Amino acid sequence: MTQILSFFKMRLFLHAFILGCLSSSSNAGRPRQPPRRLVNLEKYAVSADAGPLQLHIDVENIGARNETAPYLYGLMFEDINYSGDGGIYAELIRNRAFQGLAITPSKPFAPSLSGWAPIGNAVLSLDSLHALSDALTTVMKVVVPSNATGTVGFKNFGFWGMDVRPQTYSASFFVLRPKLGKPVSFTLSLQSNLTGETWASSTIPAVDIPSIDYAQINATIFNQKTAPNSNNTFSITMDASQVAGQTLYFNLVSLFPETFKGRKNGLRKDLAEAFYNLKPKFLRFPGGNNMEGESTATRWKWWKTIGPLKDRAGRPGDWGYQNTDGLGLLEYLEWCEDMSIIPILAVYAGYSLDKTSYPASQMGTIVQEALDELEYCMGATTTKYGALRAAHGHPEPFDIKFIEIGNEDYLSTTYPYRWDIMYKALKAAYPDITYIATAFDEGEFKDANGHHQKLKLPPGTIWDTHHYQEPKYFLANFNFYDNWQASTNNTDVGVFLGEYSVFQVDTPDGKIIWTHPNPNRIVFPRLISAIGEGVYALGGERNPKVVKMSSYAPSLQNLNSFQWDPDMIHFTANHDQTVLSASYWQQYLFAHYRGSHTLPVTNANGDFNPLFWAASIENSTNTVYFK
Repeated sequence: MTQILSFFKMRLFLHAFILGCLSSSSNAGRPRQPPRRLVNLEKYAVSADAGPLQLHIDVENIGARNETAPYLYGLMFEDINYSGDGGIYAELIRNRAFQGLAITPSKPFAPSLSGWAPIGNAVLSLDSLHALSDALTTVMKVVVPSNATGTVGFKNFGFWGMDVRPQTYSASFFVLRPKLGKPVSFTLSLQSNLTGETWASSTIPAVDIPSIDYAQINATIFNQKTAPNSNNTFSITMDASQVAGQTLYFNLVSLFPETFKGRKNGLRKDLAEAFYNLKPKFLRFPGGNNMEGESTATRWKWWKTIGPLKDRAGRPGDWGYQNTDGLGLLEYLEWCEDMSIIPILAVYAGYSLDKTSYPASQMGTIVQEALDELEYCMGATTTKYGALRAAHGHPEPFDIKFIEIGNEDYLSTTYPYRWDIMYKALKAAYPDITYIATAFDEGEFKDANGHHQKLKLPPGTIWDTHHYQEPKYFLANFNFYDNWQASTNNTDVGVFLGEYSVFQVDTPDGKIIWTHPNPNRIVFPRLISAIGEGVYALGGERNPKVVKMSSYAPSLQNLNSFQWDPDMIHFTANHDQTVLSASYWQQYLFAHYRGSHTLPVTNANGDFNPLFWAASIENSTNTVYFK
């Protein structure tokens, strides 16, 4: 049966999605049933005249169906907008290892006591003579005067506050006292920064503090109260009578709430659950610009993001703040595991944001880094890095189906030789992995002699393309991928819409203004954002042989400090203030309501614009989706 949808002079509501489930069967074994009802689109008619339109959805011709892209909707993540540290990485302590917070004109990313304050007579300062480890070399020195009385210690203000609600918190810290002394009791507390009211606390009695090597102290805080706001602090205090006249050293002070799926060193529950509820199929990580580094020295180095936290030095992030690397390679892979999604692992490809490119003669080093990384992810426990992964608590190898080589390499002129070297080496070692290029025809590429060089993508690869544009751009490019493979002579190359969003409202010239102030910039996604992005996504759904994957970017924004807007999810320390934007719900609808195969839709009357559409069917349930 061919289903007909007719709209005559209807008034289209361009700021809402029309999504209909046309037929449904609860048992895949039953014969196909006729559609139970048509979606009454006329009740949404509020603006914009459209001419007569009649659509035919063919549900009979099974041979005309195409399999939909199995990994079409997923997540892109990099630590921007305090979305990692201070965001989905659940650590509540800001500047936990005294690495500093932000760029300063005289000393970029200098160690600091930002986020910390003394309690009582304690005097706080930085110290580099009593390093915790080779990675964490700056510690906090706490001097307690000999005449101190009462309670002494220090507190941390968190990432613009701390969320306090009934749950169990896990705390830990490292402490050293060069001069032997009597045992010390520590009290760990969560309290209001406004009233001083204590919400919960835990006391560790009679700790013998070592004088040579640091001791790690662990504690559990059971909380039954809900703070009225997030203006709260975490403190570690001592009885002054036990430590008067003494000097103690602290580092890696940590406090975790309950995490997503209970994962140690894991993800903030509300943000992770928001991602999980999108039904994503993949996670692309670790970036993004934040993988490339502002220089080759400060790029994301996978081997420095694994192992015990005391051995992770962190790095200056690309977005103006220090990254702890607590959310490291293994944590990203476990994120995928806990959400039952596949990883899209981006590997450094020899280019950093200061426009430095590794010469071809030195690319062997970069290739080996990537091969070692893949061995850590996928290798048997009999291999060097597979054994290291097992030592870190995950003996089972991860399944890596996709590798992205670089990020936005159309901004460089050297990608052709770097891509060629890396692709051939990785493909030879891992022939079953699909490789993703971060450039195709956007850049002006040159060979070693400065001559123009075209980038040719091998069959079976995927091109990652990024678009931050106006709504009209996405409408105009609704059909861009209809004949893309034939028109570009890429008959076996797919497309990954790896980063896209409506960036600003429509302007006469369509020119994107990247800097602030920009009166046309969309700070928070609007309904028109969701419409533009939705139309573009329909173009992807109609072309599953071309468009293999897509992801909105950036995904998270801490409202207290951000470097990019718009973003899909907005949050603060207070979980009650997490906002799921219009763009989030567009992603939600499209990921939740899609079938296993496309359905042909023909228009007997009328054409695309201002109405755009696509249809699919879930073969297992005989459910038809019309968008």
